[in-house]
Amino acid sequence: MVAAEAAGAAGSDRTQPLGPAGRRAYRRTMTSLWLDRAAHIPSDSLETEADTVVDDVIIGAGLTGLVTALLFARSGRSVVVLEARHVGAAATGHTTAKLSVLQAAHLQKIRRYAYPAIVDAYVQANLEGFAWLCRYAHDHNIPIQRKDAISYAGTPAGAATVEREYRVASEAGLPVERGGQLDLPFETFGSVVLRDQAQFDPMDVAAALVADIRAHGGRVVESARVSHVRAAVHPAVVRSSAGTVRAEHVIVATGTPILNRGLYFVKAAAKRSYATAWRVPGQLPDGMYISVDSPTRSIRTTPGADGDLLLIGGNGHGVGRHPSPKQLVDDLGDWTRTHWPEAERTHVWSAQDYQTPQRVPFVGWMPRGFGRVYLATGYDKWGMTNAVQAALTLAGDILGGQQEWARVLHSRVTLPRAIGSALGENAAVAWWYAKGYAGALTNLLPVEAPDEGTGVVGRRALRPIASSTVDGMTCELSAVCPHLRAIVSWNDQELSWDCPAHGSRFDADGTRLEGPAMNDMRPA
Repeated sequence: MVAAEAAGAAGSDRTQPLGPAGRRAYRRTMTSLWLDRAAHIPSDSLETEADTVVDDVIIGAGLTGLVTALLFARSGRSVVVLEARHVGAAATGHTTAKLSVLQAAHLQKIRRYAYPAIVDAYVQANLEGFAWLCRYAHDHNIPIQRKDAISYAGTPAGAATVEREYRVASEAGLPVERGGQLDLPFETFGSVVLRDQAQFDPMDVAAALVADIRAHGGRVVESARVSHVRAAVHPAVVRSSAGTVRAEHVIVATGTPILNRGLYFVKAAAKRSYATAWRVPGQLPDGMYISVDSPTRSIRTTPGADGDLLLIGGNGHGVGRHPSPKQLVDDLGDWTRTHWPEAERTHVWSAQDYQTPQRVPFVGWMPRGFGRVYLATGYDKWGMTNAVQAALTLAGDILGGQQEWARVLHSRVTLPRAIGSALGENAAVAWWYAKGYAGALTNLLPVEAPDEGTGVVGRRALRPIASSTVDGMTCELSAVCPHLRAIVSWNDQELSWDCPAHGSRFDADGTRLEGPAMNDMRPA
């Protein structure tokens, strides 16, 4: 566990250049609470002399990929999971880990962009995912806390949103209640409650899933970045940095697909949000809370070594589209200390997820995949239940026994309002292309190196250059994203280069972190 003093020195109050010790402390506070305390999960390997041949290869070792792999392995199929970094490296290791079918004001958003049958099917799918994960946790002795999920209005204007969510959730069959006085240290203006939901440590689940997959003969291979998928041949060929795998089916479970088939990077908008963990003396709120108005405030607790910790999240935005993510983290800290004055921060982290025009995940076969390539994406920050329902959907698609709710979600029609949402997002993408190139080509790159922890974009001749200094090392890279050539922007909280077009992210040295890009940034 990170000391609170280190977090304060190197966290949201960072104003001066950091020495080596301060940089190390800052880097560690940027590790999520879940990953910081997770036990090491060893990696398997692939054969080196010849291609590995299996029934199914899953790309991505998050919750979706691991549950899918386990379902296939339990059915007697041979399975390999390929993970570019490590188990839980992306959304699973950076979630707030609320397992709830009441999801802020999400059901009314679906109702706005789809028809009622889709809302009903989405609720049934999430109930199925909720029940499966709770059973799995119970059967594998994974600590899980049953809590009420509460969507509340933090402003008078939000009261109408709470009432609409209550109505839509009730019509979909959820046993929701109107809430009364909440045990929160600030005024609220109405709430809707779903009893007996759950919270847990997602890395406990990930570790159990990996062990279970191996017990059924599967393999989970880390540091295996996929570079190519060829589906036109049978079996399909998946090339990675760890070796080549041939498989009957390929499941792409990478947040957003790393393959451009189907143009899902256009259909799903990349969103980023932030979470913080705090030591707070005295009694803490007992439920899982999230506001329905903006800016979002997510509140829950989790057991810690010295008592419960308070988790506060929110302040979401489009990836690469905020001038200072650090200011958003500072704002979360200021808000937390206002309401819990003695709070001491231990961790801060962020997560990335994707929003579809209908606000319902894309799950199923991928176009131009010859019936061999499948995907799951678009959980819109509600990945705990949706990851499992996506895995159950994929298993039904491939192994048989598809649920009725899955058939409804597969056959949904895109309504005009959803089309308008998609067109609006793509207009925003075009604007960010124009803004990025205009800024890069009108600003000369400074001769001097950027200050520690900062990055700048400018031109040298007519070439857009991204220059940053992190841990005393200055790196100059092409500022052009290797995915579809938008200009990246500097993330001053995570010290990364983020693409505002489609959400690809890169470390300061250009190493790919996540998103649809398959390659690293190029040197300048």
